[in-house]
Amino acid sequence: MKTLLLLWALPITLLGAWYGLSYYDMSFGIFMLTRDAHDLVFQIYGNVLGIPPETIPPLVLRAIIVDSLILFAFIGFRRRKQIKAWWVARQEKSAELSEARASAESLSSAP
Repeated sequence: MKTLLLLWALPITLLGAWYGLSYYDMSFGIFMLTRDAHDLVFQIYGNVLGIPPETIPPLVLRAIIVDSLILFAFIGFRRRKQIKAWWVARQEKSAELSEARASAESLSSAP
């Protein structure tokens, strides 16, 4: 499961870092991090897909969100017994705390 999460997070992190650095032209002397390379990459993708280049980043963001939701739903389904046990224990602990707070000793004696 750790490998799956790593294989999910690493490309998203690299893509996000590249996009952010190249969008704001923080190149550190590397051509791929310049705004020119940023515009060139999206121009190429736009030409290949036949859509305007400025529509690609929102599409990629939506794809990342949908894929992430699917991945976390898969993980949640695989670990549903552990999650349910955690939830039940949390609810029991919460009930115990609320009973302790409502006891006569913890109530104020103010009028």
